This record gives sequence, C-alpha cells and structure tokens, in this order.
Amino acid sequence: MAKFKLDDTDHNILDMLIENTRTPFTDIAKKLQISAGTVHVRVKKMEEAGIITGSSLRLDYRKLGYSFIAYVGIFLQKTSQTQFVLERINEIPFVTVAHVTTGKFNIFCKIRAKDTSHAKEVIYKIDDIEGVTRTETMISLEESINDKKRLMHSIFNEI
Repeated sequence: MAKFKLDDTDHNILDMLIENTRTPFTDIAKKLQISAGTVHVRVKKMEEAGIITGSSLRLDYRKLGYSFIAYVGIFLQKTSQTQFVLERINEIPFVTVAHVTTGKFNIFCKIRAKDTSHAKEVIYKIDDIEGVTRTETMISLEESINDKKRLMHSIFNEI
C-alpha cells in the first residue's frame, strides 16, 4: 500500500478530532473554512489508509469510583505461555492495557480499581493464572501527563 501523505488540512482535522472525537464535521468545516463534504472525504480517506482506526470516549473514572491505577509487571514461567496468559488477562475487565515487553517483565499491565482492596483482588486474579510465576506492582499516585496532541504534532513535524 502506498504511503498516505497528510497535508495541513488533514493535520488540522486530526487535531480537532483528537481534542474531541464527537466534533461534528460541520463545525470542523466552519473553523477550517472548507466544506463539510471535504472534511468527510478526508476523514474517510484517512480511515481507508489506516491512519484513523476508530474513535474513543474519555471517561472520568474518578466520578465512576475507579480512580485507583496500578501497573503490574508479570513474570512468566515460559515465554511460550504469553498468548495463553494474555487470553486469561483479557477476561479480567479491570485490566485496561497489557503490553508484551522485553526486559524485566514478560507482560506489563495497567489496572483500574476502586481502591487498594479491589486492586489486590485483581492482582491476585492475575497471580492465579497458570504460567504466571509472580507479579510486581507499582501504584500510580497521579496521572500527570496524558496528551496525545503533543505526540501527534511531533509526528506531523517529522513528516
């Protein structure tokens, strides 16, 4: 597949959608002084090129009672058990992110919980998975940076 070339209009559209994925195309068009049809066509092309792969909804987990975040490093008995363990981890809804990694851990996860007691239950579920030899947990005191826009702008400056 040929590399899709983004121009400034594409960058501006992406910038607005990253800020709020629910921004109507008509609002984007007005701000960029282009037609809503142009916005629609460009978004469709970026979807077809695989640049846009979906949209997401941001939740305030604190208001939902799930403000506790912990990161769990998982050690496996054998690396050949990675896929099996990931499938079991995927069954635990409070594990929100899992990465297969090199270095100290075989798998590195982010969990969301109500409190330390709930986090302990989630970690014990991970520990009980066949093939997991042990875990190492770090508690997040605060999520200080979560900014996709800075990365996006840095990427745009490179291309």
